Amino acid sequence: MNAESREWRDMVGGTRGKKRGHPLLRWSMKQESFSHGFSQSDLQALSAICEAIMPPVQLQSLDLEMKLKVLRNDALLSFFKSSGSHVRPDEVAEVMATKAMPITVTVVRIVLRLLTFRLGTLLLCGFVCLDKKNRSLRLLKFTDISLEKREKVLQKWNMQWYNPLARIAFMMIKAIFLFYYFTWTNENTENPAWDAIGYTVDTTENKDTEHKERPLEKGIIEPTKEDDVTLKQRMINKGLKVSEDKEANTFKIECDAVVVGSGCGGGVAAANLAKSGLKVIVLEKGNYFVPKDYSTLEGPSMFEMFEANGLLMTHDGRFRFMAGSTLGGGSVINWAASLKTPDAIIEEWSKERGIAIFNRDEYTAAMESCKAEKLILTDTDSGKRKKCLGVTASLTNEITKKIQINAKVTVIACGSLMTPELLSSSGLKNPNIGRNLHIHPILMAWGYFPEKNSDFNGSAHEGEIMTSLHYVFEIDSKTPNITLETPALGPGTFAALIPWISGSDMKNRLAKYTRTSHIFVMVRDEGVGEVKGGIVKYKLTSGDERNLTIGLRQALRILVAAGAEEVGTYRSDGQRLKCDGIEEEDLEVFLREVDAPRGVVSTSRFWTHSFTAHQMGCCRMGKTEEEGAVDGYGESWEVGDLFVCDASVLPTAIGVNPMVTIQSTAYCISKRIAELMKTRKKKKRD
Repeated sequence: MNAESREWRDMVGGTRGKKRGHPLLRWSMKQESFSHGFSQSDLQALSAICEAIMPPVQLQSLDLEMKLKVLRNDALLSFFKSSGSHVRPDEVAEVMATKAMPITVTVVRIVLRLLTFRLGTLLLCGFVCLDKKNRSLRLLKFTDISLEKREKVLQKWNMQWYNPLARIAFMMIKAIFLFYYFTWTNENTENPAWDAIGYTVDTTENKDTEHKERPLEKGIIEPTKEDDVTLKQRMINKGLKVSEDKEANTFKIECDAVVVGSGCGGGVAAANLAKSGLKVIVLEKGNYFVPKDYSTLEGPSMFEMFEANGLLMTHDGRFRFMAGSTLGGGSVINWAASLKTPDAIIEEWSKERGIAIFNRDEYTAAMESCKAEKLILTDTDSGKRKKCLGVTASLTNEITKKIQINAKVTVIACGSLMTPELLSSSGLKNPNIGRNLHIHPILMAWGYFPEKNSDFNGSAHEGEIMTSLHYVFEIDSKTPNITLETPALGPGTFAALIPWISGSDMKNRLAKYTRTSHIFVMVRDEGVGEVKGGIVKYKLTSGDERNLTIGLRQALRILVAAGAEEVGTYRSDGQRLKCDGIEEEDLEVFLREVDAPRGVVSTSRFWTHSFTAHQMGCCRMGKTEEEGAVDGYGESWEVGDLFVCDASVLPTAIGVNPMVTIQSTAYCISKRIAELMKTRKKKKRD
């Protein structure tokens, strides 16, 4: 660790008692050896980029208001003087290598390696790496270029669509580095940057629940705490019928129903089936956390509780997926939005698409109130349709044996991104599997509300997660195609997403973090995507692009009307408008330039980060095998006793948060499964 890195870490200190939260939900970056695979030369290039992203900023370069603010705040002064080179590049590289998508990490490796050579630097940076000395020119490596020139190189990369490797690498390094910088904590849950930007977290331990038994304690088995011997005994102690196939190195378990996934769909299905008297096993690849485990720390919570560490993106880098990967799935990470399925959507699904489950009073009433590997399939007597007998699963490294769960009925509820993969890898061929993905695309607008001129008190990160929702209807439309909502953003996400124009501009933006409010625009998309082989492809229609643009402009109007001093979007050029003294005409001129930019991998000069918190489709219901992957009650057309019970069965996008819709659909599907099992049991008795 160099002296500057040590100084940055030593800026905070003190001691505290017991830390809040589960160890997995707290940072533990203490190792001196790393597995990232970057060479020392690569790391030097990475550190040089981080320094250019966040260089020391001279006070004379700040406007008067910010300069006065800095002079009154020692922590903010230290922040403006700090440098990205103070952070250990090993740690940034480790987060990137272990958390980001492999393809983007490969791009970063290529770019960093090129920058370790003079010719590679010339290729990526142009003639800025030429140094004139003693009447001669010589090529410099990236690390030898002055800080000012390195900053200009990054500004070019940000806009160069014809240099995709450099732009992708810049985007990834900037996002990972800033996210880590503003979410990292020491052993006392402190970060020196938080004091500077006014961010605080609650680190007090909740003593009331410290020793209480977890809600699922009596029924849960956590393989990470077991080995081959203890796992078998643990399953037997839980009342499971377990046998061992030594030749196949497999434990075989018997049950009535196995549910793969525990989110909004799987959780409801498992509860319904168990309530009907069936013996149910739920397989979940994520960890089990209860409220007392939550650390309130943005970084480790994101990496531990979101699919692909919260960094899963479409193949073109345009959309980033926010999907749950913990016991409870999306219901755990949901932003406290519980909205009923719009009546017009129910009518469309039941009448236009002919799906009976949505045409029953039961659906309306429902709204009121380890890693699986392959399914076990067998041929039936008729030979026309297979039958599902259960599922096989692999567990942790400590457990060498596989698990084979033999069940009378199998329910898949891995979510729209993972359910298609399990079905396809098990040999199902229906062409609708993995297709018809809808994502509710999201763009964000921001507004800055300084305390001196605002009626709003407090900080943007304090209070409720979500406080307002507004629908935008098209003329003659019964369903909202555009929804505006107010989200909460932690400093890591904020820093990773804000457009980077220069180091000084970025620090100015972060100094305003606590008084920057956001509105996001969500569209009920007509475009469809595909999930195949772990790669997600998605394309908006022109209508979706138009709706995102309409929504973004409306969000900006709302922020201006609310009294924002400055508003803007997340477009890569830092698109923004100072609102003081502007006329309506000035605002409209600005809004005409606002659109829905494409992703970082595009031929557009400007790009942006787009999000999706809701994934639907990919195994949609249909009246026939040609129209859907499953029938109107969630059962596979190809395989008997195999049901899908999550967001992937929804026929179209909904236009609102789908949690209640998924739960209601799962309730109806699982009730039918329970009735089916009851009928079979009665026939067998008779």
